Formats: sequence, structure tokens, C-alpha cells
Amino acid sequence: MSKKAKLISAFFLLIPLILVACARSASKAPTVTPTGQKPANTPVVTSMSMMAQWGTETAIGEQTRTAQGLPPLATMTPIAETSTSTPLVPPTGAPTNTLLPGVTPIVTVAPLVKPASYTLQSGEYPYCIARRYNVNPQDLLDLNGLISNQVYPAGTVLRIPSTGTFPGTRALHPHPATYTVLVNDNIYKVACYFGDVDPAAIAANNSLVAPYVLTTGRVLNIP
Repeated sequence: MSKKAKLISAFFLLIPLILVACARSASKAPTVTPTGQKPANTPVVTSMSMMAQWGTETAIGEQTRTAQGLPPLATMTPIAETSTSTPLVPPTGAPTNTLLPGVTPIVTVAPLVKPASYTLQSGEYPYCIARRYNVNPQDLLDLNGLISNQVYPAGTVLRIPSTGTFPGTRALHPHPATYTVLVNDNIYKVACYFGDVDPAAIAANNSLVAPYVLTTGRVLNIP
């Protein structure tokens, strides 16, 4: 091959290389990211984006609660904080010892103890005393040398039998109840009217003090 032909061949081989080099120089230089700055394609987290993300997570949570049969969080009422301590002083105007309508307070007195002797009071009689202390009335009469169907005055001292019980029902009228005082009534006569009621209990339940004067028409609480 002649020298001229070799030069022409070399020229044609160089043409592609020259074209490639020109294409590289014409391409855009890569962008260098300054130190401390985020690339342009990195999303910036803002308060708005955080709220949008929170709203999405909340919606997903609500859908999950609905699927589980639970009420939505938006409809739930916060539980108020309560205190387990009890105030020592009741609030102003609070009722104290309020009783239900028709209920009569009963004052507890010492149990009735059978005495060795008893002095009759006005309105009392031996049979009444036998009922009150749960003794046999005939034993009571025999022990004191008395006979039935006799009226014995107030001040008569009766010895009380230590044995025996009253035959039958001791109560003459149901109680607890109320009783309206009649003329010449006293707590002893009222106690005998009910049979097995202690006069001291009547006094205690009606705030009576000696000499236990009753006024006609007064309503008594009978225990």
C-alpha cells in the first residue's frame, strides 16, 4: 500500500474518535452538592408534611379500630380524674341522718332485765308486769299473795318470780308503731297497752325526761 493510501486510512479511523470527544465536552457537568446541604431531589420535612403524615397514620388507626369493633378515638370522652379520698366535712347543705318517709328512728336501750321486785306505777297492774318480764301471771300472784281481777294501787311492791314464762303471746298490739296520747295516759299505761314494751324505751324514743309528762294528742314512737 502506498503512503498516501495509509494516510487516508488513518484519517478515517480518527474521525470517530474526534466525534466522541466532542460529544463528551458538550455534555453537562455533574452538579456538586455543597457540604451541609441536601440534594435537590431530597424531600424537605415541614410541619405541613408532618401533619399530613400524622393524619394518614390516624386514618389508618381509625380504620383498624373500626375493623376490631372499637369506637373511634374521636368519639371517646376522656375519663375525668377522680379522687378516692373521702372528705372529712360534708358539703354545705348536705343532708345528715336522712330517714326514708314513714320510717321512725328507734333508739336502742339496755335490754330489759327481770328484777327481783317491782313497784307498780299509775296505770299498771300485775298481769301487765307478768307480760313485760315474761313470767307466769299466776306464779306472780301466788308469790305475792294476790288474787286475779283485783285493782292494786300505785306503790304496791311486787316480787318477781325467777322461773316460769308467760303463757301465750306477750304483745297485746303490734309494734314498732305510733300511739296518740289519750286523757290521763302516761308512759306506764301506754307500755301496758302494748304488753311487752319497756316504759324506759318509750321515754328514750320520745326524748322524755322524768316525770315523763304527756300531753293529750301527742303522737309517741313505740319501739
